[in-house]
Amino acid sequence: MTTTERTDFDANAAGSILRKACEVADVDPDRIEMLRFGDHAVFRVDGGRVVSRVGRSPERLTSVRREVAVAEWLATEGYPAARLVTAAKQPIVIQGHPVTFWKGLAEGDTYASTGEMGVLLRRLHDLKPPPFSLPSLQPFDRVGRRLQRAAIPDTTRAFLGSMADDLAAKYGRLRFVLPAGHLHGDFNVGNVLRDEVGNANVIDLDGFVTGPREWDLIQTAMYYDSFGWHTEAEYADFVAGYGFDVREWPGYTVLRSIRELLMVTWLSQNVGTNPRAAEEVEKRVQTLRSGGSRLDWAPF
Repeated sequence: MTTTERTDFDANAAGSILRKACEVADVDPDRIEMLRFGDHAVFRVDGGRVVSRVGRSPERLTSVRREVAVAEWLATEGYPAARLVTAAKQPIVIQGHPVTFWKGLAEGDTYASTGEMGVLLRRLHDLKPPPFSLPSLQPFDRVGRRLQRAAIPDTTRAFLGSMADDLAAKYGRLRFVLPAGHLHGDFNVGNVLRDEVGNANVIDLDGFVTGPREWDLIQTAMYYDSFGWHTEAEYADFVAGYGFDVREWPGYTVLRSIRELLMVTWLSQNVGTNPRAAEEVEKRVQTLRSGGSRLDWAPF
């Protein structure tokens, strides 16, 4: 089922799109619960037996098709990652929005340990390349679109745009030390969950690209030293599991700043509909302007 009809995308629209996709996929639409709202609206369905991802716009279709291909590849490799469900061909496209259905993991979000994360990431990077092409990492490819549609002051938009230009120039001068290859693209503790028997699985596969392996290491490092979301011991376990400490690489602070910018522009998409997100974006921007501590940034 495919249609090119466009909708304003908010929580209500996403829920309506999901219910239509459930009809196509023969999935029970009862007990729908939104988990998060960003580039995708993510829902638990049928009490968590299924998790569905609804793309924010038709622009997400290409990356979602890649996500499906990655999931099928990882399944053939026996790698512990999100698994597709339903016999329907995925993604299902409703009013231009790509929708996918995945096997639910443990009830609630039960995260893997940082040591397990390091081992899983090393194992992922050590896999032979997938039997299809992946795009190259483009860290700034969504920044402009996010800023254009974000309901933020023009001065904030200009500041973040200027910051992106400056960081893009610095990124172009980086010299990476790890071999390039396929990347998860958004590897962090929120994307490594335990299943019902306690095994760690990697989720959110739509960001797979090729590029410097340092990119997949940066979030766990900054969650420790910028935000305090991991302890020193937890970060040490991650480094031991993967075998490399990205903070010792000279380009670390540049990648950290890029990731901070992306965290702000990602959240800026929800400013118009979520007062808490609006307050958090303003707080983060003030921190970026002043160069102050990031310890009071709240997870979203």
